[in-house]
Amino acid sequence: QVQLVESGGGLVQAGGSLRLSCAASGTIFSINAMGWYRQAPGKQRELVALIRSGGSTKYADSVKGRFTISRDNAKNTVYLQMNSLKPEDTAVYYCYYSVDSVGYWGQGTQVTVSS
Repeated sequence: QVQLVESGGGLVQAGGSLRLSCAASGTIFSINAMGWYRQAPGKQRELVALIRSGGSTKYADSVKGRFTISRDNAKNTVYLQMNSLKPEDTAVYYCYYSVDSVGYWGQGTQVTVSS
């Protein structure tokens, strides 16, 4: 079993920055991919950023150039650096790990961007 613990959400003014972290623990043989999704009220959960085991990344068009996903393999931790935040970035952010081809979700962390 794998446990994910997120941190770093909060309230920030438009134009500000936040950094999210998600650490995995438990029995881990191989991490296939790590990523961040978000869900705003009344909307479906959407992919924000993904980093694969080989290091390639994928971003939603709405965050390209503003958000950066990175990882620390030694710590089994993935990060999401969010800059130039906009009110439309307000959502609950969930980290996602694919470990040994099984998907796991974090508990979610609220990010609120005020205008």
